[in-house]
Amino acid sequence: MTRIPQDPPGEPDPLRALTLDRLRRRTSMKWRTHPADVLPLWVAEMDVPLARPVVRAVTDAMELGDTGYPAGTAYAEALAAFAGKRWGWDDLAVERTAIVPDVMLGVVEMLKLVTGPGDPVIVNPPVYPPFYQFVTHLDRRVVEAPLGADLRLDPQVLEDAFRRAVAGGGRAAYLLCSPHNPTGTVHTAEELASVAALAERYGVRVVADEIHAPVVAEGVRFVPYLSVPGAERGLSLMSASKGWNLPGLKAALALAGPGAAGDLARMPEEVGHGPSHVGVIAHTAALRDGTAWLDAVLAGLDANRRLLTDLLAAHLPGVVHHPGEATYLAWLDCRALGLGDDPAQAFLHRGRVALSPGPDFGTGGAGHVRLNLATSPEVITEAVRRMASALT
Repeated sequence: MTRIPQDPPGEPDPLRALTLDRLRRRTSMKWRTHPADVLPLWVAEMDVPLARPVVRAVTDAMELGDTGYPAGTAYAEALAAFAGKRWGWDDLAVERTAIVPDVMLGVVEMLKLVTGPGDPVIVNPPVYPPFYQFVTHLDRRVVEAPLGADLRLDPQVLEDAFRRAVAGGGRAAYLLCSPHNPTGTVHTAEELASVAALAERYGVRVVADEIHAPVVAEGVRFVPYLSVPGAERGLSLMSASKGWNLPGLKAALALAGPGAAGDLARMPEEVGHGPSHVGVIAHTAALRDGTAWLDAVLAGLDANRRLLTDLLAAHLPGVVHHPGEATYLAWLDCRALGLGDDPAQAFLHRGRVALSPGPDFGTGGAGHVRLNLATSPEVITEAVRRMASALT
């Protein structure tokens, strides 16, 4: 199954809509962390205007004064409809969902339900740095099961990690990143079914961060973890945040498989007070009415992946880059450039390009950087030019 556009084509590419001068007026983390002469291609924010349906929904809420506390199942219903059309997943049960403040805080709440203080949580480095930060802050113990050389899940490594995690007889969880950040790997149905079987064999509870699910390359199939056989006791977190650039409008959904419904029911009622009601309205509108805009972004990202591949070949041939199947992030192996474990520092100080440092992603991250492709072709072209200049 490939990605299926749900609306008529013709939406202009949002990645080409904003000038650099206009973007620099933004006050978010991406645009305020570094000086104005730095091109910021690090944190996961997109350089796009919002989808019109989202703007209309939020504007209507403001005019109504509809700024109270979140309620209802409209968000879950919109996600269920999107999942059916987009991924062919017709079994998303609205009654087994709950609104949470955002994906990572939802991860924390899910881990609280299935583990206790000091219990192990398995992750697949190189992986999204907050996996380490949030798990450690929660007083859980990170156990690494690194990706294979092909940047995919290694079943033997994962099984070894599961075996070690439960060796003492306690509880353990596996924090699955799907699609994988930073590599852009999309796990296949077969890989996920293998994960589910291993989790059941060893009694490990799977919590899947699926925030990048809407952002896949042309011809690639995203498979929700809860849709595979054996995942009935799994938990998942989904959001419109990454697909529609809504991280500042906080809202996400926790989903439970049939065998985890009792766990989700134990989540404290006050957790549902944390999301923004306006955020829920925005995310609902995105999923329900914003698919034409999303498809335009995805087409632009496909073009940007090709552009980056060509630019690196021409200007930085020592960089190894395997274009991702999903996300708007590129994982670049810069070890041949002789810039040490953290090449992002050289690119920042010598080239004035801000990238995410590879070592922050755990084992396998040294000598790498993560580059954000969700910007204009002109910015990507200038960024690679600056990166190349950092070598001279």
